[in-house]
Amino acid sequence: MNVDERARLLRVALDAAARGWPVFPLTPGTKRPALHGAARCPGTGPCAGGHLGWEQRATTDPDRIRRAWQTRPFNLGIPCGPAGLVVVDLDTADPADPDDVPPDEWAQLGITGGADVLAALAERAGCPIPATHTVDTPSGGRHLYFLAPTGPGAVVLRNTSGERGQGLGWKVDTRAHGGYVVAAGSRVPAGTYSVANACEPAPLPAWLLQRLSPPPLPAAPPAPITTGAGRRGRYVDAAVRAETGRVLDAPAGQRNSCLYVAAVALGQLVAGGALAEHDARTALLSAAARHVALGAYSSRQADQTITSGLHAGARRPRRLGEAA
Repeated sequence: MNVDERARLLRVALDAAARGWPVFPLTPGTKRPALHGAARCPGTGPCAGGHLGWEQRATTDPDRIRRAWQTRPFNLGIPCGPAGLVVVDLDTADPADPDDVPPDEWAQLGITGGADVLAALAERAGCPIPATHTVDTPSGGRHLYFLAPTGPGAVVLRNTSGERGQGLGWKVDTRAHGGYVVAAGSRVPAGTYSVANACEPAPLPAWLLQRLSPPPLPAAPPAPITTGAGRRGRYVDAAVRAETGRVLDAPAGQRNSCLYVAAVALGQLVAGGALAEHDARTALLSAAARHVALGAYSSRQADQTITSGLHAGARRPRRLGEAA
C-alpha cells in the first residue's frame, strides 16, 4: 500500500470536509463509488434500516473520514446536493472518435468544446461567467462549482446531460441533486484532478438557474376533465401506464428527473381523487426497480424522489369526471 498516497488523499478529504462538502470514497484510481450498490446491500451496518447510497453516506465527520482513508488511497466523490453545489461540467471532444463533433448549430459558431458552448450561452444572455471555484479534469475539461439556490421555495435542481431535457448544450453537463463530482486531488489513469481557481464558489448565475430549472407544473384545469361514461378508470390506467413508461424508458443521466416528473403527474391525479396514493407509489417504485438494480439510484432515493413528486403534484389537483 502506498502510504504517502493514502495520506495525501486523506488530507484532500479532510480539506473538502472543512469546506462543508461531504465526501465519500471512490475506488482507488477510478471515478466509481467504492460503496456497495442496492443489489448487493447486506442490510447491516449503516444500511441496517434500509440501503443507503453514496449520497446518504457521504460525510464531513473527520473521524469517519480518517477511518475510511487510512485503509486505502480512495479517490473522493462530492455529492452535489448535500454539498449545496451545482457543478457545470465542461467537456472536450474525444480526439480518438471521429464522430465526436459539434452539431451544426454549434459548429457554425466555431465551437470546439463545452467551454465554448457555455461562453456562447453567456454572451446570448448578456451576462459574463463569474469567477468561481474551478477544477481541471485529466481529460482537458473543467468543473465550475457554483452555490445552489437556497431558502424557502428554492428550486431543487437535478442533473442534466448535454442537450437533452433541460441540458445546456453539447459537451456541457451539470451535477446537482442526485449527482456527484470527482474531487480535486483524485487520480485516474489519465491524470489528476487539480484546482485551477481556489476561490469560493460563486452563487449560480440567475440566467443559468433559469435555464436549468425544471418546467413549471401544468396549471390545474378549471373544471374536472370529462372522460365519458365508463371511461374514467381506463383514463387513469392509461395515465399510470404512460408515466411508468416514462420511468422505464428514462435515458442515462435523466432517470431520477424522469421519476420525479412521473410522480408529479400521478400526484395530480391522487390529489384529485382519481388515484390512490398507494397505487401510484407502488406503480412508480415497480418501474424504478429496474434502475435501482443498475445502480442509477438506491431504493431509498427512488422513494424520496417519488414522495417529493407526489407532494408537488398535490399542489395542482387534477380531477376527473364522467359524462352522464
